[in-house]
Amino acid sequence: MRFQFPRVYPILDSAVIPRESRSEYLRRLGSALADAGVLLLEYRNKTASDAEVLADAAILRKAMPAPMQLILDDRAHLVAEAGLDGVHVDAGDITPSEARKLLGPDRIVGTFGGSEALVPGVLDQPADYFSIGPIGRTTTKETSKAPIGPEGVRRLRSAVGPDVILVAAGGVTLETAPAVIAAGATTVAVSAAIFHALEPAKEFARWKELLH
Repeated sequence: MRFQFPRVYPILDSAVIPRESRSEYLRRLGSALADAGVLLLEYRNKTASDAEVLADAAILRKAMPAPMQLILDDRAHLVAEAGLDGVHVDAGDITPSEARKLLGPDRIVGTFGGSEALVPGVLDQPADYFSIGPIGRTTTKETSKAPIGPEGVRRLRSAVGPDVILVAAGGVTLETAPAVIAAGATTVAVSAAIFHALEPAKEFARWKELLH
């Protein structure tokens, strides 16, 4: 995989997308994020039909063309049809191995790598990146895991070595992000902190400037 991961990995959860004027909202948001310099974006929609996911993905893809990388959460079977660049799979989804067989060698496959410790055998999976966390308290995803903080990131980086891509996710704030990167995260995944802002693209730009 030749793609170089940026420092900030925004995750767009469908919960922030309004039902009214949905298409126009996504067009404007996607264009603004592209203008702000987003290189990697995950779209997550746990509850909608495949048809709605494909419709949203088509708008985002048009607004955010290559080389911007668009990752779909969970639904690996839709990635190629949507013209997206990869998938993120967790427990309860298909395995990274199954996703890789479905998507081939060139698309991105990400998965959960660990919290207090690595998931046993996870580095044997054909994944391009491994998310770790939660880093702090998070309301975006339900989890029973305790926050690991920068020290947990440092511990996991030591366990995987220098070359594995670690995505620090869950409860990362603008204030804690520099310490998380310094501890060994390749990038920080950010959802609510960016997309609950009045102007998400401008908020992303703040993160990008801080972590460049």
